[in-house]
Amino acid sequence: MNSESKKQLNIIVLGTAFMFMFTAFQTCGNIAQTVITNLNHTDFHGSGYTSMAVIYGVFSASNLISPSVVAIIGPQLSMFISGIFYSIYIAIFIQPFTWTFYTASVFLGIAAAVLWTAQGNCLTINSNENTIGRNSGIFWALLQSSLFFGNLYIYFAWQGKTYISDSDRRTVFIALTVISLVGTVLFFLIRTPEESTSEEDTAVTTADNRIESTLEQSKMSRAIDAFRRSIKLFATKEILLLSITTAYTGLELTFFSGVYGTCIGAVNKFGSEEKSLIGLSGIFIGIGEILGGGLFGLLSKNNQFGRNPVVMLGIVVHFIAFYLIFYNIPNDAPIASMHGTDSVAFMEPSKEVAIFCSFLLGLGDSCFNTQLLSILGFLYSEDSAPAFAIFKFIQSVCAAVAYFYSNYFLLQWQLLIMAVVGFFGTLSFFSVEWKAPMFVAKSIGYNSI
Repeated sequence: MNSESKKQLNIIVLGTAFMFMFTAFQTCGNIAQTVITNLNHTDFHGSGYTSMAVIYGVFSASNLISPSVVAIIGPQLSMFISGIFYSIYIAIFIQPFTWTFYTASVFLGIAAAVLWTAQGNCLTINSNENTIGRNSGIFWALLQSSLFFGNLYIYFAWQGKTYISDSDRRTVFIALTVISLVGTVLFFLIRTPEESTSEEDTAVTTADNRIESTLEQSKMSRAIDAFRRSIKLFATKEILLLSITTAYTGLELTFFSGVYGTCIGAVNKFGSEEKSLIGLSGIFIGIGEILGGGLFGLLSKNNQFGRNPVVMLGIVVHFIAFYLIFYNIPNDAPIASMHGTDSVAFMEPSKEVAIFCSFLLGLGDSCFNTQLLSILGFLYSEDSAPAFAIFKFIQSVCAAVAYFYSNYFLLQWQLLIMAVVGFFGTLSFFSVEWKAPMFVAKSIGYNSI
């Protein structure tokens, strides 16, 4: 097997491992608030929204040190250890206690920062400027397949249920824990790609490889160097502009992965299907993500128009989804009690419209994320770990903020915030993409960092 084939296989294994892990975790996030409101004992006082706010808050802070961790122990071991903490968090739901729930949330936030920094590093190591778009699409499609499998089980298992029993909860989360562990083990199948001697491949190397070329450097000095590079990179014009786009992905990530499913499950007008519709919503989000990731990954091979048309498609699709959700879902749905809401928005709640919006949310999200992964790998091929750490830092800060205000804000205000940030994020992405080839050609500022 030649070097390129090994790299391609590594991308597939990476995506498959994430697919298993996030089949468990994204399903967990989708149903967490609904499960918690249905706990039949009063000694648990946790909130799914608050837990996610803690996770993403710690996640954001931990991104400052995650490049150093990856520099010391490498991307493969970083992802394996992180996967263990993901599995522990999911297992907490088998028999939840408030203190274990929030403690696991803190540790998961740290693990998530290391996991995603290592993922970005691994993706870049196994790509070059010609394959980064394709590989980003393949990875994203495999990752978001996770939304399909876990939520398909939820849809059938919770069909006709208006209340989630302890037995229902334990069965689901035992299965999800095992699935997460399977994905964690798969990280050991990733192999270090052989270095190519061609000028093209030599030009596209990672920050970690360049740091390690000085054999005398200690692990601590490499960690300090990675941290210093992250701070310097954060202050550059391109990263600052892309941070607005990244901020939007954090807000809409919170909405489609935690808030929207809760909204659907709280609408009493949906009848006995309200709980199973949470799973169906997750499935159609996944279909949108898979379709977008696969399509844009294939188109990237012969895309003469750059990344901007895909991002434009993403914001238009999301604006349509926000409009339909505003008309279809009651305003108090995100903060409804365990008894749900009998309110009506501007139309009689429609299950078909709600599920169609789920598809649009997934499709739009894939537009933004595949193109952000692609442009980061293209611009910062020599600083992949710090660049992806900054990306996840900004995204997780905004996700934490969004999960926090989801406890209090009505639906209309959440949609308005996303619409405004999404508009300006799209404009800022356009400005970076237009100058991307010139930036790479001149290697402005980064060879000296």
